[in-house]
Amino acid sequence: MSNSQILQEVLQLNPQERYIVVESLLQSLDKPDDSIDSVWAKEAENRLQNYRDNKVKTISFEEVFN
Repeated sequence: MSNSQILQEVLQLNPQERYIVVESLLQSLDKPDDSIDSVWAKEAENRLQNYRDNKVKTISFEEVFN
């Protein structure tokens, strides 16, 4: 079955059934990935260390949201 055929089939479902399909697809894409998580953790640690070492210019909350 092709992608367009699958889409045509799904679009014939009632809204609640389509919601279940969409939610299931989204959950299948949102799986934890330890390698990505470790890269982001290292990036966060580096940013915090740069902040503590005054290597980055900071912007106040008010400036950000003005």
